[in-house]
Amino acid sequence: MIDKPIAGLLADLESRGLLESTLVVWTSEFGRTSYGQSGNGRDHNPWGYTQWVAGGGVKAGYTHGATDEIGLQVANKDQAVDTYDLHATVLQLLGLDHLKTTFLNNGRSERPTVVYGKVIKELLA
Repeated sequence: MIDKPIAGLLADLESRGLLESTLVVWTSEFGRTSYGQSGNGRDHNPWGYTQWVAGGGVKAGYTHGATDEIGLQVANKDQAVDTYDLHATVLQLLGLDHLKTTFLNNGRSERPTVVYGKVIKELLA
């Protein structure tokens, strides 16, 4: 259901000459698990998720990592990516250094990637 609208958006941006200067980020919801503490099948899967990025400095056609056949766990632990890594990479694509970017939260400066995260350099064009 998401493929056609996203493909249309990317095609439109490209036809207008805007894709290279526009960062497009979209993601799946963390998957639901059939088991969990509450037993009602509403718990989220924190181990496997999908995020797509296109345009603005992203290497076209690059795929990093995969989940197992049921989408529960990372298939290759060497390619595991933390959400902090994704945040650091998106900030880099926006021209911001995640190690220097801070925001005020309850009177103290914090980083969006806390003290974690590394840029996924293979994703950069």
